[in-house]
Formats: sequence, structure tokens, C-alpha cells
Amino acid sequence: MLASNGPSGRKTTMEIASLNLLAGWLGMLGGVISGAAIGLFFHRDEWMGGYLSFRRRMARLGHISFFGLGFINLMFAFSIRMVEFPLFEVQLSSLCFILGLVTMPLCCFLTAWRKPFRYLFPIPVLSVLIGIVALLAGWPTR
Repeated sequence: MLASNGPSGRKTTMEIASLNLLAGWLGMLGGVISGAAIGLFFHRDEWMGGYLSFRRRMARLGHISFFGLGFINLMFAFSIRMVEFPLFEVQLSSLCFILGLVTMPLCCFLTAWRKPFRYLFPIPVLSVLIGIVALLAGWPTR
């Protein structure tokens, strides 16, 4: 079943697009807020072990990942409004992109706090990978 076939399929696609659009903008907000919070301390040369320390790099990555994965959610929302995809692929990609948006910054900040949390990184990485592969697998060929 194509996500845009019939009134119920189109409504479902539009609802999913709206959800990912909101998630994308919330990701942008998370990026601004986390950037402002950690930016309060960046003037201290030795904060979190110094500029090149693992902890500080992880905090910066967490901040930037809000923007990057927010952008992926926005692009996904625009894509499914423009192109007809099978409903299953739309639903799977939507779930995976939102999961990635939540878990990547979380893993980064947790890893900055305690290094063993780095073992959780496969969760956001695989989520986003599955989302991209599902979307591309459902790409219409006509």
C-alpha cells in the first residue's frame, strides 16, 4: 500500500510528516538550548578537561547532533510529502529517524559524563541507518 494512495493513506502520510516536522524543529530547539548551556563554560580553557578532551568533544557532538538529526527529520517530512512511498517504509523511517534524534544526543552527553555509555552508540547509528535504507528501499521506480 502506498502512503499516498487513497484518502486514508494520504492522511497517514501527512500525519507522519507532521510528526517528523515537529521532531525536526524540536531537534533545532534542543541544539540551541544545549549550545547555550554548554556555551556558558566554553571560555574556560580547562572546562571538561580542555578543548581537545574526549568529554568536551562528546558534549560538542551531542549539541551538533540535535541540529543534524533535526535536519534529517525535516528533510524526511518534506520528502514524504513530495514523493509517494509505501506506507510501511514511511512508518519505519519515521520511527527510526525520531529514535535517532532522541538517542544520539543522549548517548553523546551520557558518554561525556561516563565513558562506558559509548557502547550505546549502535542504537542511534543503526536507527538512522535503518531509516535511510528503508526510505531508499521504498523509493518509487517510476
